[in-house]
Amino acid sequence: MSECTHDCETCSASCSERSGEKTSFLEQPHEMSSIKKVIGVVSGKGGVGKTLVTSMLAVLMNRKGFNSAVLDADITGPSVPRTFGISSRAEGNELGLFPVKSKTGIQLMSVNLLLENDTDPVVWRGPVIAGTVKQFWTDVIWSDVDFMFVDMPPGTGDVPLTVFQSIPLDGIIVVTSPQELVSMIVEKAVNMAGLMNIPVLALVENMSYFKCPDCKSEHRIFGESHIENVAEKHGIKNIARLPIDPKLAAACDRGTIELFECGALDAVADMIEKL
Repeated sequence: MSECTHDCETCSASCSERSGEKTSFLEQPHEMSSIKKVIGVVSGKGGVGKTLVTSMLAVLMNRKGFNSAVLDADITGPSVPRTFGISSRAEGNELGLFPVKSKTGIQLMSVNLLLENDTDPVVWRGPVIAGTVKQFWTDVIWSDVDFMFVDMPPGTGDVPLTVFQSIPLDGIIVVTSPQELVSMIVEKAVNMAGLMNIPVLALVENMSYFKCPDCKSEHRIFGESHIENVAEKHGIKNIARLPIDPKLAAACDRGTIELFECGALDAVADMIEKL
């Protein structure tokens, strides 16, 4: 039997590449789930506010009258339940696992909703973490979801790859901060999406500026923005800037993100609605 050389011009083996058949790693959601659009929220590095953007977009779409949901794929750093003020645990039966609903009805699933204590560390190896993300898609019964936002772990490693390959994403939103080094790392995330043929819907720059409450002028605490350059280079039309706002940070800490009013992401939410 001939062995595949991965070069169809010189190889005589019969394989899926030669026949034009591509292997799909996409997983089917639970048979009782109903999910219309799935949007991944990614970042090239940690600490740039990815969970914040994910949560705010879910809240904004909920305010527009859509049923929204958040799948927390950041298994080792889950913070979605805290942002929404959820302390209860997810429940299930022989049919599957049920997401926990927030105060305004947003469906949430996170590993912290399954742990006995939300401060318990998740000391798991990559394959186990990736498997858990898949189970949040295949074993959880998501009810009548119009827009699901997947809070992805930072970087371009094993778990983001699992999400890209196993969950049918309609697009991604990339979160960044103003530093030039971060902009370089953002391009890695954008290029990864390109390799997976997933469109980048928007760039969101968090901690873009601080507006002084006294003089009302804007101060670039972390340096000048590079978001336009990155967006232009990759043909991304939608950009948004989130200011440094102590009230927003306090709302996340108190679990009252659903009460916070912020217009910085309204244009992104309008774009998502058109999907």
